[in-house]
Amino acid sequence: MTIRLAVDIGGTFTDLVLQQGPRLHAAKVLTTHGAPESGVLAGVAQLTERSGIALSQVELLLHGTTLATNALIERRGARTALLTTEGHRDVLAMAFEHRFEQYDVYIDRPEPLVPRAWRVPIPERTTADGRIHQALDEASVRRAVETLQAESVESVAVGFLHAYRNPVHERRVGELLSELWPEVAVSLSSDVCPEIREYERLSTTCANAYVQPLMAGYLGRLETALTDRGLSCPILLMTSGGGLTDVQTARRFPIRLVESGPAGGARLAAWLAEVFETPGVLSFDMGGTTAKLCLIDHATPMTSRAFEVDRVYRFKRGSGLPVRIPVVEMVEIGAGGGSIASVDALQRIRVGPTSAGSEPGPALYGRGGAQPTVTDADAVLGRSALAAFSAAGLTVDLAAAQSAIEMHLGAPLEIATTAAAHGISEVVAENMAAASRAHAAEWGLGLDGRTLIAFGGAAPLHAVRLADGLGIRRVLIPAYAGVGSALGFLLAPVSYEVVRSARTLLSELATDDVERIVAELKGEAVSVVEAAAQGAPVHCTVEAYMRYAGQGYEIAVAMPEGMSFGSTGELRQALRDAFDARYTRLYGRVIDGLDLEILSWTLTAATSAPSVELAPEGSATTPGGTGERGRPERTQVFASARGEFVEAHRWARSDLPLDCPLAGPVLIDEAHTTSVVPAGWSVRTEGDGHLWIERDTSTVASA
Repeated sequence: MTIRLAVDIGGTFTDLVLQQGPRLHAAKVLTTHGAPESGVLAGVAQLTERSGIALSQVELLLHGTTLATNALIERRGARTALLTTEGHRDVLAMAFEHRFEQYDVYIDRPEPLVPRAWRVPIPERTTADGRIHQALDEASVRRAVETLQAESVESVAVGFLHAYRNPVHERRVGELLSELWPEVAVSLSSDVCPEIREYERLSTTCANAYVQPLMAGYLGRLETALTDRGLSCPILLMTSGGGLTDVQTARRFPIRLVESGPAGGARLAAWLAEVFETPGVLSFDMGGTTAKLCLIDHATPMTSRAFEVDRVYRFKRGSGLPVRIPVVEMVEIGAGGGSIASVDALQRIRVGPTSAGSEPGPALYGRGGAQPTVTDADAVLGRSALAAFSAAGLTVDLAAAQSAIEMHLGAPLEIATTAAAHGISEVVAENMAAASRAHAAEWGLGLDGRTLIAFGGAAPLHAVRLADGLGIRRVLIPAYAGVGSALGFLLAPVSYEVVRSARTLLSELATDDVERIVAELKGEAVSVVEAAAQGAPVHCTVEAYMRYAGQGYEIAVAMPEGMSFGSTGELRQALRDAFDARYTRLYGRVIDGLDLEILSWTLTAATSAPSVELAPEGSATTPGGTGERGRPERTQVFASARGEFVEAHRWARSDLPLDCPLAGPVLIDEAHTTSVVPAGWSVRTEGDGHLWIERDTSTVASA
């Protein structure tokens, strides 16, 4: 396809990228939280006017959004009920039954999405091996429907004990709900999360039910509005696992969209790592609300099936709502351009996690924001290109940014406004560095020798400072960095992952059982991908989630290439060898003499990832010789190492001389962001438009 449109709705900005063959056009507009489709339509209008391409010419629309995530965090979802096995209605409240903060006597836990009054017990029981122990009491389901209708419930989650082994009772309840209450949204745990572990399965199903009406309504309004404006192509949604799926599947399982935007950014970073043959990468995506960091080795982001939403305690596992979905493994913290800075009781500067968002936004935007933010600090320190904000339709108010910092930080701490702004910048940089170190240590990985790939509206402003704090010597700012996650959507394959729990010891595993499970998974996954893949070839990969017998957690082990299982003996040996190799990489050793246990199987069906040529708008598309392409302006920027303003050159990105290193301090402006290159670092660009920033080993200066 030659004309594709990618849309990423973030907490502060909505980013759009229109691909026309090798040519890209980008737009960034403020997110309209009350009606997110309004911001999308405003950005589409900008792109179609600028490019001369009518919406009717677009052949594929790719979309990612934080709408589901924000609804969970802000508790703006549907009035949701849960039908569950009698005697187990309090599973959501009991959670893991442990203290994630051992010594906090005032420990706070996330409230369940479903209040106890709407967690309705249903007499039925299935055993752990899938046998029916107690028949479903259909009369109790009918009574529950009458009660919940009177409470104006909008969505129902159904989660019965051991339904992952035998879903017959859940299926029957789904049929009854369809007959008795056809207008209510229904989520069955055996469809949403057919996995062992009751709490996580119920939590995921309730989260899906909680956001399902909201997402279905939004997607319906968006489709209607775009169709009315001439769009006639398919719409695919980015999932948390880094793949694309069709609208119908997204409506059924909106919980799979919770990290769709960040997954697009990880996809971009992985693609760049492959293009430039960079084995170790730290992906750094900093937008208006959050910063996301992801470790990528050999052009492959780490993935997981466990994720937490709305953590009450930052960085504390167990303090959020667990969801079991395919997700790109990353750490996300409240450190974006709109993150609000304050002074705590110990007279320390704190930044985030609360964000000014797009309504009203930072004080700099001139939209009524009065709290100091990271964006305000960047402007006061001379790093931001104020003209770029004006070009985006914002009324820049530098005096308001200075006043907010002075009132809320400078005066209470009795320091100058510039020093307070510098403090904001340093705190947010250290927060991101600490998160990066903790994330790498958690996975047994190092940061030495990695390349930092930075994108998002705020990341290029802070990338070198973060790299300096982590000991990283090379930074890549890709073309169109300001809309990097949306650009990543264009690089994603159509894919879908399904899971099935089938606990067994490796010593008891039979090839016939594995072939049956894989055939079931393949049929389900391939049908979803083929509905969206438009005839593209589909390939499948299988993983077994394994552990030593007696352990509490498992690791993912890839099945043999091509899924040729061979004899039972060969299959068992291949899985043990693969487990030993994976376990050794993670923990440095294996344990002899123990049997292995398989809990679940996953199968991912996917198309091949499309290729995209980046030809930055407004710059040369053909690599040429070195030499001057434009002239910089002289400006003043605050240098951290010296604690004062210094003279710097400010370049337009399209005017940078090709293949000619420039020594910092340098500021490089483009449509949606600014790259800051301090003293002690140098920057060069090539015909592909990417910026390579490297540490000057001849000096120890830093800014």
